[in-house]
Amino acid sequence: MRYVTSIERLAKEEGLEQGLEQGREQGMVQGQLKVLKRLLARRFGDLPGRSLTVLEKAGPEDLERWTDRVLDANSLDEVFAAP
Repeated sequence: MRYVTSIERLAKEEGLEQGLEQGREQGMVQGQLKVLKRLLARRFGDLPGRSLTVLEKAGPEDLERWTDRVLDANSLDEVFAAP
């Protein structure tokens, strides 16, 4: 029978907590992506494939910036313009 040391138990708990935090962050990004796609489609119609590709590769900062632009932009190009 193998005994688990306090250090091993702590490392396991920290790893689990880190994994949960990463999962929460990924879930938030996926939720933001879903809302942004919906807003873009409502504002500009069906999204072209290139826009969907850009969205899928985007990081959280990009998604936030583009979400801020949705209401004021006159086109998808304005939404996705460089900062």
